[in-house]
Amino acid sequence: MTASAIFEKLVLHAPHISTKQLIPAFIYGTAWKKDATTDLVYQALCNGFTAVDTAAQPKHYREDLVAAGVSKAIKEGKVKRSDIYLQTKFTSVQGQDPDNMPYDKNSPVTEQVNASVISSLQNFNFTDVVKDDDDAEPYIDTLVLHSPMRNIDETMEVWRTLEQYVPNEIRNLGISNCNLFTLMDLYERSTIKPSIVQNRFYPSTKFDIGVRKFCQEKNIIYESFWTLSANPNLLWSAEVGSLAEQVNITPQSALYALVLGLGNVTILNGTKSLKHMQEDWDALQKVKGLAKSQPQQWEQALTAFRKLIGQPRP
Repeated sequence: MTASAIFEKLVLHAPHISTKQLIPAFIYGTAWKKDATTDLVYQALCNGFTAVDTAAQPKHYREDLVAAGVSKAIKEGKVKRSDIYLQTKFTSVQGQDPDNMPYDKNSPVTEQVNASVISSLQNFNFTDVVKDDDDAEPYIDTLVLHSPMRNIDETMEVWRTLEQYVPNEIRNLGISNCNLFTLMDLYERSTIKPSIVQNRFYPSTKFDIGVRKFCQEKNIIYESFWTLSANPNLLWSAEVGSLAEQVNITPQSALYALVLGLGNVTILNGTKSLKHMQEDWDALQKVKGLAKSQPQQWEQALTAFRKLIGQPRP
């Protein structure tokens, strides 16, 4: 892989899918957007984003308004459903608002999972706006288990219920907020292997060096979140500042580029600013240009960043 290739779309390795699925460097994050969700998703899809993350968790997400933003973009010809990567989550009772959840909290967990998936598929039904028959039936590109359950047996019960929807209604499965040991156990026990791990990228987990290494070995894409807000020491470091100055981008965009440079990584980018949406995508092109024209300088920047986060050379 060339140095500049890290900013291209990553391939989701799913042997049960006949067509190659791609996931871009940035996924638009929609947590806590509330009533602004529709407009922000539409704006994101009109300004470089082709992937959106949400959850069937009304406490923090408005999955229905995400769908409304996507529908508007499709209807106006800004995007096609087949060009968009839509990712949502099943969230357990413990992570839900007890007065507002997509299933009966007193029902068995398998019924909770089924009800949650059905509600997501209903939201992602774009039959009234899609023009391609291949996109007529609603589907979810990746369904993420929002957090492991209380123990591995309960986690596997949820996972096996989700597996029944693959590859038709759900194309891929993933897990979030997961440590290395749980991930390894899940991978070993599952029939449909996780395609995605979505975790906080921050010092408390030593930047998930072990998890990311496992993901690379198993062709699992690592999705970084809290990349900016949890890392002020990285954001204002000399290493990040040096790259920002070298290619004339913001420190925020430079940190994103360096995290992507670790390889096999995508980033949840939840900016509400149109300016920042455009800046972040433009910055990737600038850094890609540096990596292509001056690979030694780019590798020096990456080496310094790996050292900063305590990661050995690959």
